[in-house]
Amino acid sequence: MAENKQELSRKLGLGAVIALGVGTTVGSGIFSSLSEVAAAAGSSLFLVLAFVIGGLLQIPANFCYAELASAYPEDGGQYVYFREAGSRPLAFLCGWISFWATDPPSISIMALAIVNYLGFFLPLHGLVLKLVAVAFVLFFMCMHLRSVEGGGAFQTIITALKILPFALIVGIGLFFINGELFLSPVRLSTAASGGMMALIAGVSATTWSYDGMGAACYMSGEIKDPEKNMPRGLILTAVVVLALYAGLTTVASGLLSVEELAASDAPIALLASKIPAIGDYAGTVVAIMAIIVVIGSLSSCIMYQPRIEYAMAKDDLFFKSFAKVHPKYETPYFSIIVQCAVAIVLIFATSLSDLLGYFTLVALLKNFLTFGTIFVLRRKEGYQPSYRMPGGYVMPIVAMFMTGTLIVGQFTYAPLAGIVCALVAVGTGLPAFYMWDRKNKQDAIES
Repeated sequence: MAENKQELSRKLGLGAVIALGVGTTVGSGIFSSLSEVAAAAGSSLFLVLAFVIGGLLQIPANFCYAELASAYPEDGGQYVYFREAGSRPLAFLCGWISFWATDPPSISIMALAIVNYLGFFLPLHGLVLKLVAVAFVLFFMCMHLRSVEGGGAFQTIITALKILPFALIVGIGLFFINGELFLSPVRLSTAASGGMMALIAGVSATTWSYDGMGAACYMSGEIKDPEKNMPRGLILTAVVVLALYAGLTTVASGLLSVEELAASDAPIALLASKIPAIGDYAGTVVAIMAIIVVIGSLSSCIMYQPRIEYAMAKDDLFFKSFAKVHPKYETPYFSIIVQCAVAIVLIFATSLSDLLGYFTLVALLKNFLTFGTIFVLRRKEGYQPSYRMPGGYVMPIVAMFMTGTLIVGQFTYAPLAGIVCALVAVGTGLPAFYMWDRKNKQDAIES
């Protein structure tokens, strides 16, 4: 085992679970996905139904995570679930892909997004823009390195702040809804438009908007009373996100025609411009909203993502230094620092960061198989979750189906790139796994 034996303490409560899930899920995507779903749905009513049905169909994923987290309340998330299901190579590949291909790029992309939104207020370009993005990464790195309680408190506050402007738009906008717009018939002449097919297309287009609700599972080992707080927090996360999106799309559908929404590159800004008392300041309001929203997502990712490498290192399946816990701050400081360092490199290598985005297909396959571990673990002796999801195997089947729609969409978008990335992930990950595994067996024999 790793030389550093200090463990992470349970210091986070129910609020942190919800803040991590909501903070990760409600990101910059909602600022563009509204247009994509409107174009697919083809009518205002179908737009609202698409987000509601899409959200309801994503809840089974959180039910799955709730059961898994209550059965294995330790840091590592998906890595732990694959390991316990008996597939150490798959568990290793889960963490290997996360570290090299998905987690650091997400940090660099969000840091750059924040600075781009700041450009509404300040003239930031070129090297200065990248340096400010680096400053954001370093700030949150230091915050989450120094205190998990402080990081959790900030995450709770920033999540509340990111919900507040959405709630303001919904709360005021509801008084100005145009019933004729809301109940307008299907008018878009898109391939998917028309009846049930338009609704199905709209539901499929919402799936990305709900991704990330299980973020707190990576930190189950630092949650107080995880057997209760993890299931409660994950389910409440799904309810909060669903309510937020349902309210937002209802107001958008009642103030703007579906054609306007589908054609807009900035649907939230367009929506804000139609609301009295907000309209004159729509650009400023939406820019501030976007900055707060993406800051919350950036903070969340820097907080929870390094925990998977920490868990792997504890099992001697990653570099031992990643298992180090700071003696004073009680955080996995080395894992946090290295992941942020890789993200900073990617900030200055944006083309590489874009290239790594093709690993999305591999990440989706990882999620798909995670829900499948339920079928293995429920048959395993000693599997005793404190929470069992309702509906038997219906929930994981629905979760796998919804993830499957994303896999099909991503594969259709970039089939060759996705296949190449999968081959790279397996081709580099499996040799690395067997190297560490062989070394562990040799160490065991020698001791």
